[in-house]
Amino acid sequence: MALRMKRLIMASLLVASLMAARAQSGGIAPALLAKANAGDATAQIQVGECYEDAKGVARDGKQAADWYRKAADQKSISGELHLAELYRDGDGKNFPRDIEQAAGWYRKAADQGDAGAQGTLGMLYTLGQGVPRSDVDAYFWLDLAASVTSPNQAQYVANRQNVGTRITAEELADVQDRETQWKAAHPRPDSSK
Repeated sequence: MALRMKRLIMASLLVASLMAARAQSGGIAPALLAKANAGDATAQIQVGECYEDAKGVARDGKQAADWYRKAADQKSISGELHLAELYRDGDGKNFPRDIEQAAGWYRKAADQGDAGAQGTLGMLYTLGQGVPRSDVDAYFWLDLAASVTSPNQAQYVANRQNVGTRITAEELADVQDRETQWKAAHPRPDSSK
């Protein structure tokens, strides 16, 4: 009995010392937090990632979203995409999935010319997830994404072709006019169209 009690006390002391060591080594680096609090969008995203991925702090989707939103509010595409993905997936605990919010943040990044966000938004329109189902809007966003050289360009082209079989010639002409207007308002040097 005394040996059991001794082992229990030793185990308790070991756990307590490990928890104290973790508390001392954990947390977000003060310099990073200072930059984030000063408004540096990259630092804000990094702090958000700490909360989302439980790096040095407890996993907290709400805190991650707050930091990502600070960067996104500065028109940071990375902040918008991190926020979109967090809303798309939720965190499994205190941050529920919200596909409509995700679509809204993908739209903000897509409007800034991010091909990945454009391709994702096109698929959301194809499936009617977070946005009304619309093959016309899906084709529009997928065609914009397909016009940029990227690792996923071939997939955007294939998805666009698939959606294109479900729109009329008149709808296609309207999409092409809309794209011409969009591209004039959002020039990008790597556009192949």
